[in-house]
Amino acid sequence: MQAPAKINLHLGVGPLRDDGYHDLVSVFHAVDLADDVVIAPAVRSSVTCEPADGVPSGTDNLAGAAAAALRRRRKTGSPVAISITKRIPVAGGMAGGSADAAAALVGCAALWGIETTRGELIDIGAELGSDVPFALTGGTAVGTGRGERLSPVLSRIRLHWVLALSAEGLSTPAVFAELDRLREIGDPPRVGPVETMLAALAGGDAAAVAAALGNDLQAAAISLQPGLRRTLRAGVAAGALAGVVSGSGPTVALLCADAESAAAVAAELAGSGTCRSVRVATGPAPGARVVG
Repeated sequence: MQAPAKINLHLGVGPLRDDGYHDLVSVFHAVDLADDVVIAPAVRSSVTCEPADGVPSGTDNLAGAAAAALRRRRKTGSPVAISITKRIPVAGGMAGGSADAAAALVGCAALWGIETTRGELIDIGAELGSDVPFALTGGTAVGTGRGERLSPVLSRIRLHWVLALSAEGLSTPAVFAELDRLREIGDPPRVGPVETMLAALAGGDAAAVAAALGNDLQAAAISLQPGLRRTLRAGVAAGALAGVVSGSGPTVALLCADAESAAAVAAELAGSGTCRSVRVATGPAPGARVVG
């Protein structure tokens, strides 16, 4: 099983709601960086991960919770052993845990012989986390509400990315709390209208997409990890069209003009000392699916 990492091309964050959430308007973009998830029958359910640093186990892992949720919904299914090989950065703002949950839903449905629709899996996924529905659908989509209500986006372009991975992760609740704090004491930068990004994608112009990149959480992520500003500057100096912090960070996504430019930017950024490591990726990529 594989499910894609995501980049937020546009992320607008509304005020804090009474229920503790924020209304979001996000343009999700799936890229071909994915975890490998193997699901096999077992005597007892388990979740293991390699590498295991920072990843919860058992039903505390979203993949384990997804398998349990599908069993409860359909009242069928036997214990499974879920083995995850992590490639998506942990706590990196690329929805790696949600991708694993999406893979578990699709994989367990196939293993147990459950005839289901993608819509039913999306309903279950939305109960697990706001990013799980998009990990199931992939491609490029607009998410509203908490991000779980999706509408497909017309995109006429393949985008080439360099992903700068940080040595330390960021807690999503901590980043949202920092944004609320920054808004109480000032007016951090806000993204423009989502229609600008949608028009750039429909027009198939990478430079226009680069100009429209924006994330309301970026100021908060930089406040918590000031070194991200250096990473963004280094990426643009190396030849990227533009960069943005993905989601709650700290992964920096640098959009490049083409595959050759991405390779050159990755090589220079890797030696810049501004990030732990780099990955090259392209999108859009498909959602959670059985492979092999």
